Amino acid sequence: MDAYLRQQFDVLLLTAADRFAERIIQRCEGATNALQRLRADPQGEGVWLDEFVDAVFADFCLDDAAGAAFVLQALHKRQVTVEDTGTVSDVLVRLAKRVFADLLAAKVIEAMERAERYG
Repeated sequence: MDAYLRQQFDVLLLTAADRFAERIIQRCEGATNALQRLRADPQGEGVWLDEFVDAVFADFCLDDAAGAAFVLQALHKRQVTVEDTGTVSDVLVRLAKRVFADLLAAKVIEAMERAERYG
């Protein structure tokens, strides 16, 4: 991946992580509750990780094969198991969303744990 594309992906991830953390902290009434809920059930009440990722992909025009390829190219070293059917485009988008959601959750948990420890 070219350096400028990697930089764009890093900005996308940072932006998404900041927005997601802010959103779940507000919905869960505090950082401690948000962190607990995110760890326990990323799709649960107040967190809704997949819905957030769907919105990010739509907002950043990543919800097509080209957008999915951009995300997958940035995350090409991550391990995945694929048992999916559908058009190539649909499968790529679902895979990109899943891989991005996993990374986003991990980054937000990491940042919230760090803030909890040192904040």
